[in-house]
Amino acid sequence: MKNFAKKLTAAALAILLSGAFGACSSGGSASSAIPAGKSGGAQSKAYKSIGVIEYAVNPSLDNCYTGFMKGLKESGYEKGKNLTIDFQNSQADANNAQTIAKTMVAKNYDLVMGIATPAAMALYGAANPTKIPTVFTAVGDPVGAGIVKSLAKPGVNCTGSADILPLESQLKLIRAFLPHAKKIGVLHTTSEPNSTASLKTFQRLAPKYGFEVIDVGVTGSSDVEPGMKTLISKKVDCINNFTDNNVVNHLPGLLQAANEAKIPIFGSEVEQVKNGCLATVGIDYVVLGEQTGKMAAKILNGTVKAADLSVYTVQDGKPVYNKKVMQQLGISLPKAYSSAEKIAG
Repeated sequence: MKNFAKKLTAAALAILLSGAFGACSSGGSASSAIPAGKSGGAQSKAYKSIGVIEYAVNPSLDNCYTGFMKGLKESGYEKGKNLTIDFQNSQADANNAQTIAKTMVAKNYDLVMGIATPAAMALYGAANPTKIPTVFTAVGDPVGAGIVKSLAKPGVNCTGSADILPLESQLKLIRAFLPHAKKIGVLHTTSEPNSTASLKTFQRLAPKYGFEVIDVGVTGSSDVEPGMKTLISKKVDCINNFTDNNVVNHLPGLLQAANEAKIPIFGSEVEQVKNGCLATVGIDYVVLGEQTGKMAAKILNGTVKAADLSVYTVQDGKPVYNKKVMQQLGISLPKAYSSAEKIAG
């Protein structure tokens, strides 16, 4: 009886140990329940975590985030199923973006993503010393911002999509709408690399279409409306916006001042035209974000490193115009843009 009891006890112990080791070895199902941090799983669709900073609240950047989530879902990553998203808005404050970025990196997410140049710069600066990859969208000049070495091959643990504006197409559109215009006013934030790069290109191309560019640089939020008054005082025929986060954040006030002076503002993307700019050859920011989501999925899958994944750039934009604004300003639709998309009115 004693020998039988010993054998029974040994057999029971073996079963218990086998179950314990079996539970430890089933890492795939355990990691899929992790809501944040490193999953540690080898499977391509193991639970992942992403920290996202949107630099400011505006429709274009919101569209980037919508597209980003769409691209992830199309690639097999869906929030609440195998993906956790920590989404933060830095309220157009670069210092706030840097603080949020440091917190996200400390949480050891699988990947971080910045929407707009200041957010991307903050995340890359915080994540670069670690192994956490950074992706970005709505960055006009990634090389100038110092977050990639080149568009073809970033060479660092960072990549994404660039909203390099079709500025020559924009100048053609302005000339068509305003055949007698001579001066284009530009308000730009001197600390935003994307805005600075766009201004240089705009200045280089403008004489080809018979324009002089009158630019006013601003350094912060409080300078925007006084800068607008300066432009108006310089007798510009129109104003052209870039994807300048600081300037676009004050678009309602700028439009009011321009409308009072009977000066049209040309936007740089569709949402600005919806909000009261006259026209643009603009970028679809949902599509831009969608491409970034697909790129992020490839990095999460481990199929490619951020350093080797080329920056996605938009090849061309689509012309759109605001009919209501056009009528208010007494401007006719040019024949060359008769097939352009009409917005409002």
